[in-house]
Amino acid sequence: MQHRELGDSGVEVSEVGFGAWVVGTDWWGDRSEEDALEMIEYAVDQGITYFDTGDVYGHGHSEELLGQALSAVRDEVTVATKVGYDFYNNPQAGHGELPKEMDPEYLREAVEKSLDRLDMDSIDVLQLHNANVEEITPDVLELLDELEEEGLIDATGLALGPSIGWLAEGDLAIEAEFDSVQLVWNVLEQEVGNHFLETIARTDSSTSLIPRVPHSSGVLNEQVTPDTELGEGDHRGFRPDEWYETGWEKLEQLRFLERAAPRSVADSSGGDLRERDGERTMGQAAIVWLLSHDPVATVTPTFRTTDDIDEWAAASDLPRLTDEEMARVDDLYANDFDIDRDDGMDALRSSVDGEDIESAGLDKLAAD
Repeated sequence: MQHRELGDSGVEVSEVGFGAWVVGTDWWGDRSEEDALEMIEYAVDQGITYFDTGDVYGHGHSEELLGQALSAVRDEVTVATKVGYDFYNNPQAGHGELPKEMDPEYLREAVEKSLDRLDMDSIDVLQLHNANVEEITPDVLELLDELEEEGLIDATGLALGPSIGWLAEGDLAIEAEFDSVQLVWNVLEQEVGNHFLETIARTDSSTSLIPRVPHSSGVLNEQVTPDTELGEGDHRGFRPDEWYETGWEKLEQLRFLERAAPRSVADSSGGDLRERDGERTMGQAAIVWLLSHDPVATVTPTFRTTDDIDEWAAASDLPRLTDEEMARVDDLYANDFDIDRDDGMDALRSSVDGEDIESAGLDKLAAD
C-alpha cells in the first residue's frame, strides 16, 4: 500500500481508503456489528490506514464502531469524519436528506460529540458535509482555523454530495486551500472531477481530491450486472435503469484496461463476477485510473466483503495507466462511448442555482 499527503496538512493517507458509510447503516447492505468490526480490522491488516465516516451515518453509530475497531491502532491510522447535518433534532426519513446546520456554534458541538463517539482526542480530517457556498461563511472558516489551533483537528475538507454539480462549492474549497475535497468521480462520471482538476491547475492549489464511488455504483466492478436484482433499501437502486443499461455498454469498451481475457466466477454472495488473469481487474483499473491523477490523495470504494478489500487495496501497488491508456479513456468519454441514448441521469439535482453548472456545460434539470 502506497501513501500520499492530504494537501499541505502533513496528514498521510493510504491510496485506498475505507468508506465507513457501510458501517453502522444498512444503505449498502445490512451487516452485524461483529461483521462491521471485523471488516475494519481486516482493512487495517491489508494496509489501509485512511478511514472516512460521518456523524450522520447511523446517527453516530458508524463513528462509535469505527472508534471501537481502531482503538488499538489509533496512532497508525488517519480518521476523517463529517459534520453539518442536524440529526440530533430531526428524524431520518428513509434515504431523504436531513436539514443541514452550518452555524459555527452547532458545528463545534457536533465536533465535540464526534470526538466522544470516536473516543479520540482529535480528528485527523474534519469535513463539512455537503455545505453550500452560502453556508461556508467567514465565521465557519474562522471556526475551522480555531479547531486546528486547539489541536482538535489536523486537516480540513469539504465532502460534496452525490448529485451532479457542486462546482461552486468545490471551487471555493480549492481556492480557500482546504486540504481536501471529496466527490463522486469515476470513469463513467467525470465532469465534476475534470472541472476540479482544472481549478487546481488554474489556482495552483494544494488541495487534494478524494474520489468516492470509483466503481460507479457497481458497474465498473461488475457487482451489478444485467441479471442483478437490487434489494429493497439498497442505495444503488436510486440509479435509473437507463443509466445501468448504458453503463454496461460502456464497460465493454473499457475492457482494454484489464489487459487479460475474462473468465466467469461466482462471488461469495452468489452473484456473477469476473476474475482476470492479467495485471489488473476492472475493479482495480477503475481505482488505478483515479490514482493516475496527481491531485488524488486517496480513493474510497464501497467495501462489502473481505474479498473486495483484498482486490481493491492491491490496486495501490499496481502500475498507473499509461499515457496512451489515459488518452483512450479520455477519447471514449469525450464521445460518450458512441452511445446515442439518454442515460436517465438528467433528473439529478444541483446544489447551487445552476449558473455555474450551465457555464461549465454541465447543466442538468433539477429533480422534484
